[in-house]
Amino acid sequence: MPGTYGASGLSGTPGAKGLADAARELVRLLAVRGETLAVAESLTGGLVAAELTGVPGASKVFRGSVTAYATELKRDVLGVDGTLLDQRGAVDAEVARQMAEGVRGVLGADWGIATTGVAGPDPQDGQPVGTVFVAIAGPGAVADGEQTRPEVIAARPDQAVGGSGNTAAGGYALGGPDGNVAALRLNGDRAEIRRESVRSVLKLLLQRLSGERAGNGRAQDTEQNGGN
Repeated sequence: MPGTYGASGLSGTPGAKGLADAARELVRLLAVRGETLAVAESLTGGLVAAELTGVPGASKVFRGSVTAYATELKRDVLGVDGTLLDQRGAVDAEVARQMAEGVRGVLGADWGIATTGVAGPDPQDGQPVGTVFVAIAGPGAVADGEQTRPEVIAARPDQAVGGSGNTAAGGYALGGPDGNVAALRLNGDRAEIRRESVRSVLKLLLQRLSGERAGNGRAQDTEQNGGN
């Protein structure tokens, strides 16, 4: 059955007060769970991996990363469908999901996260600057094609993604509370867009892991009591 498509704001993710805090909490949560993480990056060009490896003890959970900046590398290294790339380009919700799933398989990790989008200064693949998709893939992920509806990407200004300044115009997760892909509309210059993309993909996985901890009846951390 196809998933239910809805909006799930990324603001207010527990324990995510900034990039360093989000990365530290993510590493900690994964270590507690005994799980590993791999990263696939396009527009962020290694920034996600840099934040994660900046955390002491990250080697316990971080498997590695693939910076697939060129479109053909998304196909040849990460296994993204070539027809999909030809038809939609690299800036697409389903491409992001396949990148996350692909890096998870290639690097042998429990979880994969991915970023793809347009940081500027020019549009790409018919998408305006600030269009970004971030994705996660992991245990119990919904089957291929069930979580992404690329046509449903309008930003919601009432659900701004937490971040610094006015970088994030809005965003939501596709697929309801278990959504694996978030579509973002980000404002700011190239550096701000890339930084907010890093923050958002870390938050998306934090949100998923924290939700699973709550669902499993595990004790919540005292610092997980609110977001920006």
